[in-house]
Amino acid sequence: MKLPRDLSGEALAKILKQLGYKTVHQTGSHIRLTTEQNGEHHLTVPNHSPIKIGTLNAILRDIETHFELTREQLIERLFS
Repeated sequence: MKLPRDLSGEALAKILKQLGYKTVHQTGSHIRLTTEQNGEHHLTVPNHSPIKIGTLNAILRDIETHFELTREQLIERLFS
């Protein structure tokens, strides 16, 4: 499955709730998310529309590492 190209930061933050991420705070155009699942993990998501594909890849790579998932497993879990 391909990554969505028109995903906004706000939409990504909502999708990441599936993995236990909660919005901690927002400063300007950046949303700070935290999860306690599989240990504590923090993410910063730019609230841009759309998120640049390189930025989205970096965020997903960070999540993959934290949850010990492959890219395919993560995409299937989030975008199916």
